[in-house]
Amino acid sequence: MSRVALIAGGAGGLGRALGAGLRARGFHVVALDLPSAELEGLVADGNADETVACDMTEPAALETACASITTRFPVVDLVIYAQGVTHLAEFEDDQEPQHRRVFDVNYFASVSLARHMLVPVRQARGTHLAISSVAGFAPLVRRTAYAASKHALEGFFKSLRCEEAPKNVRVLIAAPSFVATNLEAKEGSIDGLTRPGASADGIGYMSAEDAAAVILKGYEAHHNTILVGRIARLASWVVRIWPAFYDRQMMKRIGKN
Repeated sequence: MSRVALIAGGAGGLGRALGAGLRARGFHVVALDLPSAELEGLVADGNADETVACDMTEPAALETACASITTRFPVVDLVIYAQGVTHLAEFEDDQEPQHRRVFDVNYFASVSLARHMLVPVRQARGTHLAISSVAGFAPLVRRTAYAASKHALEGFFKSLRCEEAPKNVRVLIAAPSFVATNLEAKEGSIDGLTRPGASADGIGYMSAEDAAAVILKGYEAHHNTILVGRIARLASWVVRIWPAFYDRQMMKRIGKN
């Protein structure tokens, strides 16, 4: 039987690219995302073997979706937490409902999904793979809610790694910089939120396909932390060695926009 991979946020640009890469490696890919035409088209496009429509921030809906998945696949080899939203605004313009929504999608939905998938992943001696960001370990202007949610995500999954290691489960964190997944979209939707990858102020953009290739290579190499792209690798080094310089450069290159 094929190995099973569940991708939360499977209809996003990075989720689609990860799905295609995993299918090429022989995985049976289940894509989980909000109902949309993009989700419905994943199977025909070759980015997933099946799809599950669900609002992950609705506990009952997520429980039902996970029950459906685990009933058919009691052993899940890989869960990728790639769902995400961002809010592009300075903190003084950031309203609390938007801030909470970012956490609901980026952090709490991941925690809930991980809880539902603990046993299936243990049965496979498999892997949890969280898609974080450079904003998960470094400051990023105009994204206080996003950066905070990714810091929280990393704290959770790093701690989970220690708990699950005795059960032969791996927990990995991928940290991309700027991935061009949604550049055609406006920087805000009706509620001021959008998927990451729609900002006009990023630098060193990677394609979703290139980012997915790096992430899957890191997964296969069992790297606990996967730094995705030149900007991510450089930021990881600079923020630890010379944080004041990082802040100045980040403000110079991004803050001016």
